[in-house]
Amino acid sequence: MSTPTSPDASLPWYKQLNAYHWFVFFVASAAWCFDCLDQQLFILARDNALKALDPAGDQAKLSGMAMAVFVAGWATGGLIFGAVGDRIGRAKTLAFTVLIYSVFTGLSSFAANAEQFMIYRALTGLGVGGVFGLAVALVADSLPDTARAKALGMLQALSAVGNVTAGLCAMAVSNIDPTVSWKYLFWIGSAPAFLCIFIMIRLKEPEKWVAAKAASQTDKSKAMGSYLSLFGDARWRKPALFGMLLCVSAVIGLWGIGFFSNKLTAPAIAASLAAQNLPPEQVGPAKQWWAAANLIVQNIGAFFGMIAFSKAASRFGRKPVFAVAFIAAMASTVLFYQNFKTTSDIWMSFVMGFCQLSLFAGFAIYLPELFPTRLRSTGTSFCYNVGRFIAASGPITLGVLASNLAKDAKAVLPAIPEEAARKAAEAAAELAAFRSAGTWMSLIFVLGLIALIFLPETKDRPLPED
Repeated sequence: MSTPTSPDASLPWYKQLNAYHWFVFFVASAAWCFDCLDQQLFILARDNALKALDPAGDQAKLSGMAMAVFVAGWATGGLIFGAVGDRIGRAKTLAFTVLIYSVFTGLSSFAANAEQFMIYRALTGLGVGGVFGLAVALVADSLPDTARAKALGMLQALSAVGNVTAGLCAMAVSNIDPTVSWKYLFWIGSAPAFLCIFIMIRLKEPEKWVAAKAASQTDKSKAMGSYLSLFGDARWRKPALFGMLLCVSAVIGLWGIGFFSNKLTAPAIAASLAAQNLPPEQVGPAKQWWAAANLIVQNIGAFFGMIAFSKAASRFGRKPVFAVAFIAAMASTVLFYQNFKTTSDIWMSFVMGFCQLSLFAGFAIYLPELFPTRLRSTGTSFCYNVGRFIAASGPITLGVLASNLAKDAKAVLPAIPEEAARKAAEAAAELAAFRSAGTWMSLIFVLGLIALIFLPETKDRPLPED
C-alpha cells in the first residue's frame, strides 16, 4: 500500500510528493499519454489503411465507420473496466487495459481487409476506454489532497505530449509509401505493452481503496464498482447523470467536430502545395506532413489550455472555469470552421485546441471529486465514456448534415457547361456546407453549460466518502 503523508500545503504541488507519489503519477500519466498516442496514430493512419485494405470501397463511409466502431469500443471499455477497477484494484486493471490497446494496435497493422481492421480497432477501443478513469482514480486516491487537483490537471495536459508525438511519428514516415506507412504507425502504437511490466511489479493499490474494499466485505450496502449502487443512491445518481452530460458535450465537440477539422485543412494544404508546383510524387508526402503539423499545433494549444484550466480551477473554482471554457470552446470552433482557408491560418488550430481540450483537464480534476472511493473509477469512467456512444454518431451526423446542406447548395447553382468549372463550383459548395455543419454542431457545447447548473462546486472540499 502507498504510505500517506501530511505535506506542507503552502508548497507547490510537485514539492508535496514523495518518491512513491511520483512513481504513481509517472505510471498513470504514461498510461494515459500512450493511450492518447494510440488515438491520434489511428486518426492519422486510418485513411491510408482503409485505402490500402479496400481501394474500391467508399472511403468516406469506411472512414466514418472505422471511427464509429473505435469510439463505441472505447465507450464500452470505459464502462466495463471502470467498474472492474473499483472491484479488483486500479493497478492491475490499468495494466490489463494498457496491454489490450497495445496488442490490438499492433494487430491492426496485420489486418487483411477493412472488416478485420475495424474488429481490431473496436478491440483496441476497449483498452483505450478503460485507461482514463483508472489513471485518474489511482492518482486521486494515492496523492495528497492538497496536490490532487493540479497533479490531475498535469496528467491530462501530458496527454497532449502523446498527441504531439503521434504527429511527429507521422512526419517521420511521410516519405514512405502511404500504402505501407500506416503499418509503421500502428507498430509504434503497440510499444506501451512494455509499460505493463512496470505497472505489475511496483504499483500498489492506494490505502483508500484497500480500506474501502475491506469495508465492503462487512457492509454489503457499500459494494465496490456497482452500477446498482451508483444509480440507486441519489447522492451519486445525480452527479453521475449530469456529469455524463457535461462530458457528452465536450466529447462530441472534440471527436464529432474538432478532430474532423482536417476536411477544412486538407483543401488549404492542397491549394498551398499547388502554388508550389511540386512534382506529383512529392504531393502525397507533403500533404501528410502538413496534416501532422496541424495536429501538432492543435495539441500544443491543448497542452497550454489544460494547464491554464488547472490553474484557474484551483484558484476560482471548478464550475466558473468550466462555464468560461465551454463558451470559449464554442466560439473557437465557430471561428475555425468559418475562417480557416489557408495554411497561414494554422494558428486557429492552436486556438481551437486550447479551448476545446482545456475542458478535458476539468474532467480529470472534477469527476473523481464527485464519487466515493468504492465508486470513483466507476463514476468517473461512466461520465467520461458513456457519451462516446453518442459521440460515435458524431462523425456520421456531421457527414449527413454536411451532405444535406451540400445538396441544397448544389440545387441552386447556376448551370455551368464546362465540366471542370462545374466540379469546382460543386466542390466549393460542399466545403461551404461542411463549414455550416460544423458551425451548427458547435451548439453542443451549450449542453455542458446546462449540465453545469445541476452539479456541485467541489473546490477545497475533501473527496466524498460514505
